Amino acid sequence: MGIVAGLDSSPEFTRIVVCDADTGAVLKQGYAPHPVEGRPSDVDPQAWLLSLGEAAGGGLLEGVQAIGVSAQQNAVVPLDAQGNTVRPALVGGDKRAQVAAADLVDALGGREAWAQAVGCVPQAAQPVTKLRWLNKTEPDAALRTAVLLQAHDWLVWQLLGRPVRRTTDRGGASGTGYWSAATGSYRADLVELALGHQVMLPEVIGPAEAAGTTPEGLLISAGTGETMAAAFGLGIGLGDAVVSLGASGSVMAVHPEALVDNTGMITSLADATGMHLPVVTTLNAVRTLRGAVEMLGLSDLESLSDLAMKSTPGSHGLVLLPYLEGERTPNLPHTAGTLSGLRRESMKPEHLARAAFEGMLCGLADALDVLRGRGVEVRRVFLLGAAAELSAVQAAAPALFGAQVVVPQPADYAATGAARQAAWALGVSQGTLDPRTPPMWQGPAAQVLEPGEELAVGQAVRQQFVAVREQMYPGAFR
Repeated sequence: MGIVAGLDSSPEFTRIVVCDADTGAVLKQGYAPHPVEGRPSDVDPQAWLLSLGEAAGGGLLEGVQAIGVSAQQNAVVPLDAQGNTVRPALVGGDKRAQVAAADLVDALGGREAWAQAVGCVPQAAQPVTKLRWLNKTEPDAALRTAVLLQAHDWLVWQLLGRPVRRTTDRGGASGTGYWSAATGSYRADLVELALGHQVMLPEVIGPAEAAGTTPEGLLISAGTGETMAAAFGLGIGLGDAVVSLGASGSVMAVHPEALVDNTGMITSLADATGMHLPVVTTLNAVRTLRGAVEMLGLSDLESLSDLAMKSTPGSHGLVLLPYLEGERTPNLPHTAGTLSGLRRESMKPEHLARAAFEGMLCGLADALDVLRGRGVEVRRVFLLGAAAELSAVQAAAPALFGAQVVVPQPADYAATGAARQAAWALGVSQGTLDPRTPPMWQGPAAQVLEPGEELAVGQAVRQQFVAVREQMYPGAFR
């Protein structure tokens, strides 16, 4: 079919992969950091174009027939009526918008009202919350805002030469807080609630549709958010979940329908294929391990892992509830962590190290169970993040998750997913692919870990964790 490219514009850099459209084999790669210091809350989107140009240098895109764009989620680019940026893009976690998030929750009548409206409860990072912050703190800029785009929408629009038509995809739109994955439509009233007035929103096009073609004949696919692109690049489908180990953790899975969760624990996103991607977030994942490293006077996570492997499953009765920053799953925003089960024989460094790993993984298993409890099938779990390589994680995760665990080799799966989307749009435009069926690309190279005989032991460790959680916070998951 030819050659396609995938572009991932993350918060720090642009990465481009050039792939064989039939197999997904990576032929060439490009990389460039954004010309921005650190991770600021406001960024001139021109910085994304500058790093894109640098990453594509040296003729990287010669012979490429189609490009897909993945970009950081939660960035919102406010434009005026002429298409110029009103102010720098609002990006990042944006803790300054926490008050705005609480305001929005109250303004619509509570968490349940938001869950019913758009499948998620406003968080500080979300575009809808940033609009509320803009309205309250920069009213002039809010008033001049006539069009709203996300990072991948803006990049696609720029690549196409800023046409009159502006597009987005279901995946990106589902993270805004003003588009519902359940109904497949915008809630313009929520934009007005946040920003104070109506604006133009991009047209949501299908997963296999093209956003357009450049004057040179280069096809640009719909584009999507980084989470959806990474899921597409990994090739996950029904029965698969992805557990991502960052400072905080997230669990997502493919599901055929949108899940409305009145507690707000599930964020109901759409994926890049026409399916749904319910996500559950925990505030405490690798930060739990880093805390244990400092507490035990160790040098790094590898030493903590080696120490934990000297203990046994169950950590001699030590249980760590890892709610160090409060917690979202379960919803316990004002709690602290708890170390339970201290006995003279359990007060050894290796047992505390093991309890840190088991506490983190049990917290993520709780998040998996939130999805399972809503009928989401989980047969295998893809484990992402540098901590997924640690021996203590790999030893405990399959039995605690109760599923096969797949640890893919590190790669830029978001860029690969964007390239796969480009191949799909190209194939549909040429009449060689069905718009309902994405191209079948080879899956990532990965380690596969089975729970095997350890399953019963893992479930006993989970029960020990759940017993302590219920004792400390009875009914936390009701």
